Amino acid sequence: MSDAQQRIDALVKSSDVLLFMKGTASFPQCGFSGRAIQLLKACGVDTKTVKTVNVLEDDGIRQGIKEYSNWPTIPQLYVKGEFIGGSDIMMEMYESGELQQVLGATTS
Repeated sequence: MSDAQQRIDALVKSSDVLLFMKGTASFPQCGFSGRAIQLLKACGVDTKTVKTVNVLEDDGIRQGIKEYSNWPTIPQLYVKGEFIGGSDIMMEMYESGELQQVLGATTS
């Protein structure tokens, strides 16, 4: 496992809700990352307490997260160490109520 992979693994395992994104929760740098933050807020998650990783600040993590999850796009949401998906998957899960259930388990 590369250094970037080890850092990603440690991050994923250390946070209940973790979002790899472009930018920050208060200043997303792409529409998909912004939508992911809005979906978390809509589920009642305080985005000040969500751990976010700005992939634009570290190219090793930016490339490594795609290999780690075997998922080609960013943002990527992890809940309790489990890969949930990107903003499209989050939107589908939100519309079905599943995202609220997954996140509710961590916020209640």
